[in-house]
Amino acid sequence: MNEMKHDYSDIIDMPRHVSTKHLHMSQHDRAAQFAPFAALTGYDDMIDEAGEQNAVAEDSVIFTAEELDIP
Repeated sequence: MNEMKHDYSDIIDMPRHVSTKHLHMSQHDRAAQFAPFAALTGYDDMIDEAGEQNAVAEDSVIFTAEELDIP
């Protein structure tokens, strides 16, 4: 079996192509372009909501050592 081993040594030192027809896209614009295809749409909202619920729960539940039967 003929296995090809390609370590990119033939292209690794070549200069990066820069288009003369299109302006460079900022990282913000590039990220916005792919945002509609995010696999976890709504995940951030769900995490924020869970954090808010936990913050309320932590504030409202405070036990003393006696209540927990801790010597």
